[in-house]
Parts: sequence; structure tokens; C-alpha cells
Amino acid sequence: QVQLVESGGGSVQAGGSLRLSCAASGRTLSTIIMGWFRQAPGKEREFVAAIRWTGINSYYSDSVKGRFTFSRDNAKNTLDLQLNSLKPEDTAVYYCAAKFRGDTSDPMAARYEYWGQGTQVTVSS
Repeated sequence: QVQLVESGGGSVQAGGSLRLSCAASGRTLSTIIMGWFRQAPGKEREFVAAIRWTGINSYYSDSVKGRFTFSRDNAKNTLDLQLNSLKPEDTAVYYCAAKFRGDTSDPMAARYEYWGQGTQVTVSS
């Protein structure tokens, strides 16, 4: 079992920044792949980015590449996603998720076994 808790969502104007955190606990974390997904109202859940818990093999969707970046907070034992240059189309509920198999480049949500509760990100124009 893996428990995931997101934090850090909020409301910003276009061009602003937010930092999302995902705290993980449970099974051996060093082997997990952590992904971020988002879901806007009326749309399907969309892959955003993924990375191994050890901090290697990061992968970003084309829509966020160059604007979103992973970082580790070893003191808090979290993997954070820094969201820069935010656009109104980034508005969604963001979820962190974890899986033990596969690759960071696989965007399929169905392959992720564990999910957090989600955190809202709202970007106004």
C-alpha cells in the first residue's frame, strides 16, 4: 500500500507560479514511479509528468514541458512539481499517483495503482 497526499494548489493569474507537493508513505518508496495528472471540468484525465521517486527519468507532457519541473524535498519526503508560466488552460484538479511497474514515459492513468485526493489549480486570465 502507498498513501499519497497532495498540497499546494491555489489560484493565480496567468504567468504566475504554484508549487504542488505529493507526500508518499507506505511500501518501499525507492522503487515507485510518481506521476501527476490533471482533470478539467468536462474533460478526461490528462497526463502531466512523471518521475522515479529516486529523482531520475523525469518525463513531461508536451503541454507543460519547459514550464513545470520536478524537485525533491528530502526534509519533507516529498516530490514537488513546480508550475511556472501558468496559463488559463492549466486550470484543473491535479492528482499525484504512484505505480511500481513500467516507465515514466507511459501516460496511461490506468497503469497507476495509487492516487491522492487531488488539489485544485485555478489560473485566471
